[in-house]
Amino acid sequence: MQLSRLDSADPRDVLRALRAAVLGAGPAVALGAASGLPTDVPAGTAVVVTTSGSTGYPKSVALSRSALTSSALATTDRIGSGSWLLALPATYVAGVQVMVRALVAGRDPAILAGSFTAQTFTAAASAMAASEGGHRVPTYTSLVPAQVQTLVEAGETDAAVARAFASFDAVLVGGQALPPALADRAAALGARIVRTYGSTETSGGCVYDGRPLEGVRLRVEDGEVQLGGPTLADGYLGDPERTAETFVRDADGARWYRTGDSGSVEDGVLRITGRRDNVIVSGGVNVSLDRVEQAVRALEGLEGAVVVPTRDERWGEASVVVLARRALRGRAEPDVLHDVRRVVAEAIGAPARPRELLVLDEVPMTSTGKPDRALLRRLLADDEEPTPRGE
Repeated sequence: MQLSRLDSADPRDVLRALRAAVLGAGPAVALGAASGLPTDVPAGTAVVVTTSGSTGYPKSVALSRSALTSSALATTDRIGSGSWLLALPATYVAGVQVMVRALVAGRDPAILAGSFTAQTFTAAASAMAASEGGHRVPTYTSLVPAQVQTLVEAGETDAAVARAFASFDAVLVGGQALPPALADRAAALGARIVRTYGSTETSGGCVYDGRPLEGVRLRVEDGEVQLGGPTLADGYLGDPERTAETFVRDADGARWYRTGDSGSVEDGVLRITGRRDNVIVSGGVNVSLDRVEQAVRALEGLEGAVVVPTRDERWGEASVVVLARRALRGRAEPDVLHDVRRVVAEAIGAPARPRELLVLDEVPMTSTGKPDRALLRRLLADDEEPTPRGE
């Protein structure tokens, strides 16, 4: 199978390439900032998505037609069929899957014009209203938490935004954990949120509201969440060693993807507790920064807070809470830090308390709408003499 690199990020160009790769005779399409990829890939490959992932290490994930369509059909089985709005970057797996779901349903997706704002989203959602045979066509979209926050903040004062947000039969939200407080605010506006969990290696989200989609297998081995089933990628193109480390087989020969996430399954529902590698040692105590971030985000107004590690002369390592300036809501930074340290101490313990706040005009985001943690770590590393603001 020939692999064709698509340099354009224009959704219309990506859609055209996906139509040929997934529904037609090909060629397979390479998306993302990839270089040095082979011109031929295994038969059945539809898309190669190159992403830096959570570690900044580039990886080119090979996804077959079968995996992509299995994921799309499983989503339809769970939430229904209808029209889709593309509001995410087209070259990343969540955007790819919006388009594949639409194509498998025999429709073209609606495409949000320009940058994502509450106004462009509202305009796109309003234009989607349609009926067939006298019945309304259900509508769906997929967002990341930062986009949800944008819509919630606007929708709480703008009825048109709230109506647009609530007009979708389901809004899939993934990419990172959705803070419960933000989910409650979205629900209060009438939005029907479905939390998704997955990755490029699983053709996007494959666990909805904690429960695997049809055909998806889930297990927890030594505290690590692992996923199996027909939506799994074939592996990392050109990296057999990493493929072997990440995609393993059990005694029966079934393939499993090692997510690197910690979690548990309770009454059939998956609960993610954090990244196994997002842990610092502060004063000899292991501290999960994912748990710290979860506690901080429970505070009103801090749903978009990001917790990153930093060096500490006394404790070895510590954490810093990064906020957008508007999150202070007019409060003094020491007062906000006091509340942050209090809730973290109550939820996890005193050794986990963040050392300080870093208040920026805006929290930097990656092109996929996730906090740019690598950039934040570099900013902190460049600050040779941080000023402690703790108690």
